[in-house]
Amino acid sequence: QVQLVESGGGLVQPGGSLRLSCAASGIVFSLYAMGWYRQAPGNQRELVASITSVSKSNYADSVRGRFTISRDNAKNTMYLQMNSLKPEDTAVYYCNAESTVFRNGYWGQGTQVTVSS
Repeated sequence: QVQLVESGGGLVQPGGSLRLSCAASGIVFSLYAMGWYRQAPGNQRELVASITSVSKSNYADSVRGRFTISRDNAKNTMYLQMNSLKPEDTAVYYCNAESTVFRNGYWGQGTQVTVSS
């Protein structure tokens, strides 16, 4: 059974930091491209950052320079370090795993990030 479990969300003041984690099980983690998406109320789900199986990363313009995506294949875990958080970063953040080798993909259940004073 495949599981992607996000953690690390919460309430933070503007300018603060959070570190999200996504722990994967049931997949060959090292063969999957991973990504963080977010969805705010009334908005579509959008890509925040992605990282390939060889750790090439990509960022949405809105977070470039503030967020850092990384992965630890030995721990089957992906991370998102979020710095200089803004109220507009408030959303549910979802972990995604995609494989062109296995032609499948999976989603986590999401973790809430709220940036507010």
